[in-house]
Amino acid sequence: MTELSSVDWSRAQFALTALYHFLFVPLTLGLSFIIAIMETIYVKTGSKRWKSITKFWLALFAINFAIGVATGIIMEFEFGTNWANYSWFVGDIFGAPLAVEGIVAFFLEATFFAVMFFGWDKVSKGFHLLSTWCVAIGSNLSAFWILVANGWMQYPVGMVFNPDTARNEMQSFLEVALSPVAVAKFLHTIGSGYVISALFVVGISAWFLLKKRHIIEAKKSIAVGASFGFVCSIFLFFSGDESAYRVTQTQPMKLAAMEGIYRGEHRAGIVAFGILNPKKQIDNNESVFLFDLTVPYALSVLGNRDPNSFVPGIEDIVYGNAQKGIEPLQNRIDRGKAAIGAFKDYQEAKKSNNTLLLDSSRALLEANFKDFGYGYLNKPEDAVPPIALTFYSFHIMVALGTFFFLLFIVVLYLTMANDIEKFRKILWLCLWAIPLGYIAAEAGWIVAEVGRQPWAIQDLMPVGVAATELGKINVQISFWLFAVLFTALLAAEIKIMLTQIKKGFDKEVA
Repeated sequence: MTELSSVDWSRAQFALTALYHFLFVPLTLGLSFIIAIMETIYVKTGSKRWKSITKFWLALFAINFAIGVATGIIMEFEFGTNWANYSWFVGDIFGAPLAVEGIVAFFLEATFFAVMFFGWDKVSKGFHLLSTWCVAIGSNLSAFWILVANGWMQYPVGMVFNPDTARNEMQSFLEVALSPVAVAKFLHTIGSGYVISALFVVGISAWFLLKKRHIIEAKKSIAVGASFGFVCSIFLFFSGDESAYRVTQTQPMKLAAMEGIYRGEHRAGIVAFGILNPKKQIDNNESVFLFDLTVPYALSVLGNRDPNSFVPGIEDIVYGNAQKGIEPLQNRIDRGKAAIGAFKDYQEAKKSNNTLLLDSSRALLEANFKDFGYGYLNKPEDAVPPIALTFYSFHIMVALGTFFFLLFIVVLYLTMANDIEKFRKILWLCLWAIPLGYIAAEAGWIVAEVGRQPWAIQDLMPVGVAATELGKINVQISFWLFAVLFTALLAAEIKIMLTQIKKGFDKEVA
């Protein structure tokens, strides 16, 4: 087995932090809106029972919010400690949305959170309700700016490279903020968070029904949660469609990995279910699947809005396809090396005050900069991401998302018929759907991040170049420290939440 390098350990550490952090984020995004809806019903009706329901879910939200902040802060610090080259190369751009998130969105969220949690009976009903909605909006604004930063990594726009500082500088903040890739990523991510939150509310409420406790409160919570989840599942479908379309247009290699396409085809279908052949490699003629069920035309429609369109495969992208106007990646590698060489010549010319070389090297750099990152690849095959992990993660996400949609329909129907407590198997299914929601969300992040490897910034900077030159032992120590810390935080959250759930709703309700 190949020994892991310092870069590998840095990647593992960041993946660990991101995956743990995203165990907390989805519940914050969606539960904040569910609570706002519940409190709105309380203010409209004046029912103390709805106040009790709101306060119960608010307590669970507060536990999750407090612990989730810790992992988010650590993740941002890692950009400076483990990814210093990346931070230098794009800090002027990447840092801007993160700064807006901290200064505007997080302060909005944190300020009104205090009123929302501690302000019962201390402020008016109207102002308390306003605070709750501000927390919901603030938490989702935080997600927007973070995902703008991540979307820029996937599709870098609105900037120009300055060879004098060796940094990318922002030219258009709006182009960065409103990038179609960033917007699609934001909408799909918050949709995922909303569905997980709905599953959480429905599942915990189902537990109360199974235990025959707080029947009225549980039914009312299920009604809100299932309705919210049903609507958000539809939203998730459309945002997922738009996200896949943007991936097709900007990251065709990721799409090919998501669907296990090695050779491009017209009228390409989506694999509804498939088992990859472990012997298949880009340089052999083994069959791609041991078994697969494919929906004809669906991928061409999804990726290009045309059922007869051509969807390129991994081999087309790596080796080129002259008939389809796809050049081989070796050409991009050559241009990337030319850009890197021109940048070095520019730096030397600047030191020696060679004006002629300065102008020519800058012109060559600008002409080839869009392929700058390819110059660090040794061979075209290095641009291929891990196929199996991307493929299976994508299909797990889609399969679970479909299951959640059907579950919400069933639960909503039974709730409206006032029969939900009679179907114990459905209630158990709701309870076990909670961890499945998190599995689907984590699978989605694996698709987004593993599917774009080897890039830290698409086409501009590979992960290996982005990393800080740290001693491997230093990264290993911090990796295991974070692993223990995050696991302890997760265990603490689960324990505190279970204690709060067992305590139940306020019993002093008429």
